[in-house]
Amino acid sequence: MSRSALTRCLAVCLAMTLVAARAEAQDQRPLLQWRTHPNLPTAVAGQFVGVSNKALIVAGGAHFPTPLFEGGVKQWIDEISVLEPGAAQWKTGFRLDAPLAYGVAVSDGKRMICIGGGDADEHSSRVFELRWRDGTITSAPLPNLPRPCAFMGGALLDDVVYVAGGMATPDATEGLRTFWSLNLKKLDQGWRQLDPWPGPGRILPVVAAQDGGIYLISGAELSPGPEGKPQRRYLRDGYRFKTGAGWKPIADIPRAAVAAPSIEIGPYHLLVFGGDDGANADRVQELGDSHPGFPRDILAYHTVTNTWIRVGELSESLATVNAVRWQKDIVIAGGEDRPGHRSSRVWHGVARKPASHFSRLDFAVLAFYLLTLLLMGVYFSRRERGTEDFFLAGRRIPWWAAGISIFGTQLSAITFIAAPAKIYATDWLYFLSAVTLLLIMPVVVYCFLPFYRRLNVTTAYEYLEKRFNVAVRLFGSAAFVLFQLGRMSIVLYLPAIALATVTGIDVIICILLMGVLATAYTVMGGIEAVIWTDVIQVVVLMGGALLCLGVIVADVGGFGQVIAVGQANQKFRTFLWSWDSTQATVWVVVFGTFLANLAPYTADQAVIQRYLTTRDEKQAARSIWANAALVLPSSLLFYFVGTALYVYYQGHPEQLEPTLQADSLFPWFIAWQLPSGLTGLVVAGIFAASMSSLDSSLNSVATAVVTDFYRRFRPGVSDHRCLNLARWLTVLLGVTTTVVAVVLVSIEIESLWDLFMQILGLLMGSLTGVFILGIFTRRANSVGALTGAIVSAFVLAGVQNFTPLHFFLYAGIGIITCVSVGYAVSLFTPPQGDTEGLTIYSLPPA
Repeated sequence: MSRSALTRCLAVCLAMTLVAARAEAQDQRPLLQWRTHPNLPTAVAGQFVGVSNKALIVAGGAHFPTPLFEGGVKQWIDEISVLEPGAAQWKTGFRLDAPLAYGVAVSDGKRMICIGGGDADEHSSRVFELRWRDGTITSAPLPNLPRPCAFMGGALLDDVVYVAGGMATPDATEGLRTFWSLNLKKLDQGWRQLDPWPGPGRILPVVAAQDGGIYLISGAELSPGPEGKPQRRYLRDGYRFKTGAGWKPIADIPRAAVAAPSIEIGPYHLLVFGGDDGANADRVQELGDSHPGFPRDILAYHTVTNTWIRVGELSESLATVNAVRWQKDIVIAGGEDRPGHRSSRVWHGVARKPASHFSRLDFAVLAFYLLTLLLMGVYFSRRERGTEDFFLAGRRIPWWAAGISIFGTQLSAITFIAAPAKIYATDWLYFLSAVTLLLIMPVVVYCFLPFYRRLNVTTAYEYLEKRFNVAVRLFGSAAFVLFQLGRMSIVLYLPAIALATVTGIDVIICILLMGVLATAYTVMGGIEAVIWTDVIQVVVLMGGALLCLGVIVADVGGFGQVIAVGQANQKFRTFLWSWDSTQATVWVVVFGTFLANLAPYTADQAVIQRYLTTRDEKQAARSIWANAALVLPSSLLFYFVGTALYVYYQGHPEQLEPTLQADSLFPWFIAWQLPSGLTGLVVAGIFAASMSSLDSSLNSVATAVVTDFYRRFRPGVSDHRCLNLARWLTVLLGVTTTVVAVVLVSIEIESLWDLFMQILGLLMGSLTGVFILGIFTRRANSVGALTGAIVSAFVLAGVQNFTPLHFFLYAGIGIITCVSVGYAVSLFTPPQGDTEGLTIYSLPPA
């Protein structure tokens, strides 16, 4: 063996040793830390437990006033107890209409819905809601079940209640195989009978909602015993139900968990607490009050990799009670800790925070990387003598750097983090979107680029004034600026959450680091600093993704194993052949993303500005082709990383963190599985990617405001004053963006944020239609363009809110509406005038 080959071999062995050492250090703390609330007034099991207006409600149930093995007889109760947040004791004195137990309870936050149940004599079909209001309990009826039922399971998913299994009568010797649903927004339709699962009927199954599906696990099958009494067969099978896809078997639970409490945690995990495994089912009378109780271990099921692991244990064994989410934590109130014995304890489980795994070496690498970016800003600041330098880098950027920067602008930290996580959880159906991106490059190069280069503009919106009028220009620029103002905070906030999780750095400090540094080097170095930091970011991120893929492939047994496992689990599905417009079918992906990808390359100043930083049109065209050359390989890389992560975690489910947010998965792998130092470098690249998205927006917004508003209405202003204004605007925008991102950490305004971005997204989508009207038609005028843009926004808002169409089609609908309405209006309004040199039919000379 040659010396070079030996060196490479030793390097590989060292890297694998470091990876193994870090893997062994995986967080071993219990998933949940348990504490107690005030005990229930009565030890009870089979009760309805839920939450209404922040109060915990326990209603009905059954108990033994005297222990079973001392001759006690089970009694059904009608008591309702309420515990408010922070209270030292339960509020009592409230009652149900009649004693009731062993039904299903679900909560939507405002109310607890009680379904079925029964007593010693009969089972009930009643369904009603309980609400805690102004210190009292109110009750209201809901549509009854199709038949009496108790000892079933149920869950709430997307405002639909699902109920599965159970017994029709107290002496039934057969478990039901029924599956019902009730849409809480369409109560007049009543309960629907759905197709049952493929397995046997059962009582006391675990039923829970997670990851868009309903999961039915374990339970007991009933059959007539020797004396005609029901006897149980403890089941371990499981099934998943999804609307439109029906039932699918899942991995068997490691042990039976009849009547076990369960709840979802994180984006993909289900927790199953205790439950009856049937180990001592035949010895209940023999063991009497010395029964050891049910299992206390907590099992976690991962919906993506279809795997089970043990994640801790309960302080006491529990069954015939449901777990609920209260104040973001998990509560189990009462329950059966062994046959014939009830508990009055109220357990409160607090999930651990994911442990960081960032070494001193990683911190040193991160600090060096961020300092390097800052020094780049200082270096390029010496070359920023006017707005031509600050906005366009003096048009001295080489084509390859501009191309990498275009690619890097689209490759944000959110993309780097979220794309592998999305593929990990699903398949390759979105891959065609990368292919369609290649298809639009000739359109951009031959149709749009000439206008921006030959008309000698600084912003894309200057063209709109030349083609239409100043109002259209201001509309386009304002829509872009408003969209970026909203977007900038989120590109800081979302990656900061994932980075804080894996590094241990406080999320606010992460935001401040990225916001302050990006603002600093953008103010100093302008677009030139932005572009060259983009180049470094792309190299680091692509190298990091390749490194991660190599580590996974080496661990799981080779690339062939990744492909084999992926194929066996349908992870490489790329084509969905259907005319269904609500799913990511081939035509939806191709048509929708082709038009959607036009927007950033034709109407987004942050991208278009890169075209204008090169020496000439030929160099600009090369930069676009360079970007295109990176798209397909990078997409293949990210898709393979996502699938490889699936294969890796299917083999190592214990290394998944159940509380981890979905988009933190890839950074989590990087932090725990890469060697120290390399982890710091890749995480630094994610920091830089987030900063890259911010710096691009800062510079492009400053460019648009100064060029389209300030300089447009003050044509005689000096270039020096415009440069100073651009820098101060950059500082103001950076500070504002950073402050808003910090506020997002402490204030839950996701719904308002979604609405804000949705409205602005409608305007940005219609801008593409305006550019198409201007470049490809001579007849379109300013009135038609503005009308088309506004009508397009309203039409798209209606499509989003009132139709089930797949979101890939939104951009296409917006563009087609804008172009068709805009052109039609233009036909009935006065012509624009001379458009010579401003349309595709009469390009100005190169």
